[in-house]
Amino acid sequence: MTQIKFGTDGWRGLIADDFTFENVRRVASAIAGYVLKNEDPKRGIIVGYDTRFLSDRAARVVAEVIAAAGIPVKLASDYVPTPAVSYNVKKLGAAGGVMVTSSHNPWNWNGVKFKGKFGGSATPAIMKAIEQEMASPQTPRNGAPAEIEEIDLKAAYVEAITQFADLEMIRNAKFKFAIDAMYGSGRGILPRIFDANGISYVAIRQEVNPLFPGINPEPILPHISMLQETVVKEQCHAGLAIDGDADRIGAVAEDGSFVDSHKCMSVLLNWLLVRKQWPGDVVRAFNTTGMLDRIAAKHGRKLHETSIGFKYIADLMMEHEILIGGEESGGIGYSRFIPERDGILNALLLANVMAEEKKPLGKLVSDLQQEYGPHYYGRRDLHISDEIKNDAIRRVSGAETKKIGAYNILRKENRDGLKSYLDAPKNGSGADAWVLLRASGTEPLLRCYAEAATAALVEEILESGERFVRQT
Repeated sequence: MTQIKFGTDGWRGLIADDFTFENVRRVASAIAGYVLKNEDPKRGIIVGYDTRFLSDRAARVVAEVIAAAGIPVKLASDYVPTPAVSYNVKKLGAAGGVMVTSSHNPWNWNGVKFKGKFGGSATPAIMKAIEQEMASPQTPRNGAPAEIEEIDLKAAYVEAITQFADLEMIRNAKFKFAIDAMYGSGRGILPRIFDANGISYVAIRQEVNPLFPGINPEPILPHISMLQETVVKEQCHAGLAIDGDADRIGAVAEDGSFVDSHKCMSVLLNWLLVRKQWPGDVVRAFNTTGMLDRIAAKHGRKLHETSIGFKYIADLMMEHEILIGGEESGGIGYSRFIPERDGILNALLLANVMAEEKKPLGKLVSDLQQEYGPHYYGRRDLHISDEIKNDAIRRVSGAETKKIGAYNILRKENRDGLKSYLDAPKNGSGADAWVLLRASGTEPLLRCYAEAATAALVEEILESGERFVRQT
């Protein structure tokens, strides 16, 4: 029997090898068991799905297993963004939500996410309880089978997120946007909102194609090259991209250059503090830019650092008022909405920032770099054997490792992977350069992250990090 392991955001596996209907039933049964023991099953479960191969069929399987356990199910009537599932869980008072998706993974992966009754990523405690249910051979039951009702999960969600952005201001600014759904389940939503409000745009990759031709549906380089080309060709003021299940954001500046999630979150944080003056703390994951620390400090806001995975940020949102929380992968969320990352909402808010500041996206980024010092970021995904991966983590953690490439290690942090701060040039920013080695929680690879004062320095540090990993 295949071992099912829950990573930073649910369970994922290769279609046909790991992601089979049999294993989907096992996961759904464990979720049903958790709900029967820990929640009010009469409140029911929301089930949604993305555009991947067999996602709709797998969602129906999930719904059937949960309903057979005596828990009512509301099943999405169409492809739906993950944050729409989370929003409807909270709005309808459901006991939880299930999303069939593999998010940004390649086309041949699929998976299952579970959302808590609060409308966000299941907390580590909930995930642990579901994992314990996986070990139970018994099929959960709560009386007679319950009903499965198909419903529209998009309409209420779209109405909710549009309340957070000043669409009239965006229209009056007369900016033009390029919108990229990356063939994912956010398809058509931003065009619908922009059409209804007279906002100029050009849309790409809105059609369903489970093969995600030529890309992984992740809004980072190189997968957004078509968006970059579109922005330049169509003379747009920004490009806005969402990932395969629409909970992550990526962007492109007016000159076609990539704007990573760190800069997106920094732009949003600065705007919320200066213009909106919303209350609350700031949260970032361990692998996220130090520019957020500097912005928060200037405005007297407390900054929390978490392990990697939005479930840790969601956990903090249960305990504190969080102005904004985000992670390196492009997941950004707000306590005053739901404790969930949301690519579509963040696309609207970035457009709102541009409209209010009367500046294209690239100018907003350069203004922040000038005020807080240059911060550049990069990541490499290294597909290597477990033996090499484990050896690299062991060596970088050891006291005998005092350098990475040409630079001395000033100090190390071992929170979620091993982060080494380096004595690389600061170029006037005052921010320490660092490199982080971490085994992925969702894929069979090791990730190497770096931040430094120039793009060239980031590439040098990443190259040094990869050489360190591959040496035997």
